[in-house]
Amino acid sequence: MADIYGPIFTIKLGVRRALVVSDYETVKECLTTNDKAFATRPNLTASVLMCYNNSMFGFAPYGPYWRQMRKFVTLELLSNSRLVMLKHVRESEIKLSMRELYQHWNKRKNIGSDKDFAELSGKFVVSDALPFFRWFDIGGNERAMKKVADDLDRYAEEWLDEHKRRKSSGQFKGREDFMDLMLSKLKDEGDRPADITNKATCLALVLAAEDTTAVTLTWILSLLLNNHGALNKLRNELEIHLQAVIKETTRLYPATLLSLIHAATEDCTVSGYPVSAGTWLITNLNKLHRDPRTWSDPDEFRPERFLTTHNHVDVRGQNFEFIPFGSGRRMCPGVSFALQVLQLTVANVFHLFDFATPLDQNPLTCAKPRL
Repeated sequence: MADIYGPIFTIKLGVRRALVVSDYETVKECLTTNDKAFATRPNLTASVLMCYNNSMFGFAPYGPYWRQMRKFVTLELLSNSRLVMLKHVRESEIKLSMRELYQHWNKRKNIGSDKDFAELSGKFVVSDALPFFRWFDIGGNERAMKKVADDLDRYAEEWLDEHKRRKSSGQFKGREDFMDLMLSKLKDEGDRPADITNKATCLALVLAAEDTTAVTLTWILSLLLNNHGALNKLRNELEIHLQAVIKETTRLYPATLLSLIHAATEDCTVSGYPVSAGTWLITNLNKLHRDPRTWSDPDEFRPERFLTTHNHVDVRGQNFEFIPFGSGRRMCPGVSFALQVLQLTVANVFHLFDFATPLDQNPLTCAKPRL
């Protein structure tokens, strides 16, 4: 549709009007000049049912609660000092994951299979576009969401109870994690208990980090296996090429091809066109990241571009031709955390294992089993 209608167009999703933007100039205008106007999120069925009625800060509407939690998460949970403090946790978990990966490969090898498949899917709920159909629960989506929400809440409640017991016994000193920190600092706010905010924030951090990181790691491995030149460069000069590989992977295959939806809280103007309050804003990351005006051979996997022509381009929302983590007020606050986990995981995987495609007649092998 962007090829046909251009870098800015509107579509109707049921009763909702959505503005789709796909080029650097328009995206920059939306997320700078009109950043405040597009700073809220729509009230989607999933965020109500599965996010403790929009208590997960990433889906919370723009307002006092969102500003408070954004500040808390940025300064207290995902600050550089906090990430350094919890560095040993990431290292130990990745080391454990590498050991489990080797054990899994060894088991699969012994039974004569080297294939594993996983599938992740997402659904656009009909009632988001046509609210008057919500009572009918077409396709059973709401029922399924409620079940998932109950399951997630049960796990989060167990974590919270465990942390409360540990805190009351004085055992958490020196071992404080995110949930411990929130137990100490969060207070009930109006009709939103501190426990709900604690569970919602912890689940947001876990779920957002797990899915996006897994998707990106899968694409990194896939792209490198199909580009032996880039793979050899990474193996030979890991420190130099690692960040370029991660950037190029998130350029070609951002964790979400379309951004999370923004919604306009007031009338504004974008590229000379009037946009009314309530309009949804969807950034077409897939088109933006493959714009031939910015990227030569945009569909090709060429990590070296981030070491030469695009060495100034970063992922932190200031270069609007490349925003895998978003930009502006609603940018993902976990950028530093995500990059550290990706770099550490990829470095360990390619240091400890050799990989090959099926055509090489060589399944996944562990070349250096120092686990």
